Amino acid sequence: MRIPFGTIILLIISLLIYFGVAQRVLDKLRLSDRAALGAIAAIIVGSFINIPLPGWARLEASLNIGGGVVPIVLAGYLMTDTTNLERARALAGVVATAVAIYLAGLFLKAEPETMFMDPLYLYPLVGGVVAYLVGRSRRSAFIAATMGILLFDLITYLRMLISRIPGAVVIGGGGAFDAIVIAGLLAVLLAEFIGETRERLQGGPVERGRAQALLKHLKPLPVKNKKDGGGESGDPEKEN
Repeated sequence: MRIPFGTIILLIISLLIYFGVAQRVLDKLRLSDRAALGAIAAIIVGSFINIPLPGWARLEASLNIGGGVVPIVLAGYLMTDTTNLERARALAGVVATAVAIYLAGLFLKAEPETMFMDPLYLYPLVGGVVAYLVGRSRRSAFIAATMGILLFDLITYLRMLISRIPGAVVIGGGGAFDAIVIAGLLAVLLAEFIGETRERLQGGPVERGRAQALLKHLKPLPVKNKKDGGGESGDPEKEN
């Protein structure tokens, strides 16, 4: 039995989380190690469960728990723990990602035989890049990438249902499962790499317009004077 590529990626991410390598990214996403591992386990286990959806004689449709329901719950949690600006960017990113994937399939004919890259990898690459460009932050980019692909799946299902196009569609399942994982991971990695690079070039995080609750952790701790028993003074001129 072939192991889905998305499952392999999730297992690798689980090992990175277990050994503490992905701790910085999880902190940016406001997720603990336990919550992240629980979400990954739910996605993998849920990928084997499909809920039937309304169709017709020649259309089989279903909703995958792991690739459809769990990402929606996770994105909903991230939406509640972010700023209004990030929410707006995330929602805009969801729509932009779905439109970008649709246009990619439209102009590239959406047929593996005629495309230079398998749609299974092309769609998440397009979705991940667009999601980052619109979402910008780690949370917004992740929400835009995963929900954008799910929105595209939903639109595809509705189009097939209304137009009575024969076939089978699994929202959040099959190839979409891999696409959601790849797009979400790529969007977060782009946000992490480019965001960190910009901060280093700027000499540190931008403080203007940021909430005071976030900035207080960026300010240096006060240094005690020698007479207070601290051993050093906060003024370098006084030390000389």
